[in-house]
Amino acid sequence: MAIALVAVAGAASAAEVAAVFDSSKCKADYPKASLMNEEQGTTSMSFLVNPDGSVAESKLEKSSGFKNLDKAAMKSISACKFKPGTKDGAPAATWTKVDYSWKLD
Repeated sequence: MAIALVAVAGAASAAEVAAVFDSSKCKADYPKASLMNEEQGTTSMSFLVNPDGSVAESKLEKSSGFKNLDKAAMKSISACKFKPGTKDGAPAATWTKVDYSWKLD
């Protein structure tokens, strides 16, 4: 089982740097039902990350096509610690996008 993770950051302005997600430190467990049903896909999410790196808010942007995969990704990534974004050089709450790919080998 291989899981590929891509963080996509879009800055709102030149003075804002989006929060960064470290996929090597935080992973979602493949839901057992999804494994048995051989479900695969990519869950696209947005997270509002606090200056301390915790997640304040999360949104599902695009479903993988499977509720169990989306729910597992949202729950696991929301509990992760992010590298906080900055505004004008100081840590600040910023939005960042994360695409979580579920793939079976």
